[in-house]
Amino acid sequence: MGFNIRKNDTVLVVTGKEKGKKGRVLSVMPSKDELLIERINIIKKHMKPNKKYAQGGIIEKESPLQRSNVMLICPRCSKPARIANTVFGDGKKSRVCKKCKEAIDQ
Repeated sequence: MGFNIRKNDTVLVVTGKEKGKKGRVLSVMPSKDELLIERINIIKKHMKPNKKYAQGGIIEKESPLQRSNVMLICPRCSKPARIANTVFGDGKKSRVCKKCKEAIDQ
């Protein structure tokens, strides 16, 4: 199954405690079917002091979300939509919004 959500896409969380929130995708983990979304699903992690966190203490960071819990927001119509993969006449593949029928990739 194809992975229709990519880095820097805007997504809407449709289920869970973060339902209704929008965010930008920071990273995609296709092997686990998970996404890391900016300022969504924040957890608190207790860290010992190290090179990256000299002070240590309680760090807040994003935790991955399951791909099935989010929907891509179409940049053209600004609505959450399902995505189709389409091959155009010149042989280029692109993601297409099923609501407005516009290509998402340029």
